[in-house]
Amino acid sequence: MRSSGFLLFSLALASANLLAQPAARSPFVRATGQATISVKPDLARIDFSVVTQATDAQGASIQNATRVSNLMSHLQTLLGMNADIKTVDYSLSPNYNYPQNGGIPTLTGYTATNMVRVATGDLSIVGQIIDTGVQAGANQVSNLQFGLKDDQPAQAQALRMATAQAKAHADAMAAGGGLHTGSFYSIEEGVAVRPVYAPAGASAAPSTPIVTGPVDIQATVIIQVDLVP
Repeated sequence: MRSSGFLLFSLALASANLLAQPAARSPFVRATGQATISVKPDLARIDFSVVTQATDAQGASIQNATRVSNLMSHLQTLLGMNADIKTVDYSLSPNYNYPQNGGIPTLTGYTATNMVRVATGDLSIVGQIIDTGVQAGANQVSNLQFGLKDDQPAQAQALRMATAQAKAHADAMAAGGGLHTGSFYSIEEGVAVRPVYAPAGASAAPSTPIVTGPVDIQATVIIQVDLVP
């Protein structure tokens, strides 16, 4: 009886394993499509930094606060009280003098840095914003970037174009094998928005020229499509 029971258990286990095996995957083709569209930017971001130094931390901090307050006041006068102006970084760090002979470093003072970011949809006054910021006390201008307020419509368009290209590639490969494409089995996507960066220096001229380029939206789509006779 023990042998008979063991045989029945083994047969049941074998049947369960057969039922658990996945069904054979039907033939399919894998294809990739890519698309890039260029869109005129409607948003500019500019970073202004105010850097001050003093022999003590409080002095560096007070000087910095005074200059940043003046900077923000002038920017708000130009852009309005509801302008998008905010502090994005602040640091206060000690300065040391390191002897060439490897001796003990000597504390020489402190440096305070406050970075203020300005965003505007009026691209025609970007040069004027830079000039105003420099004249109001900013001693560094960086990360001048042109982008989009809403990039979702452009992303959707790029994805549609990339998907159409991938489907065309799949159709061509299927036709080459004497087959046709059927239903989509899977779709993978990737989108990259590449904003435009423009160089900007702390010594901006009274009429800083700014030339903008398009924002590129790049989409990649990978599809798997069933093959049918």
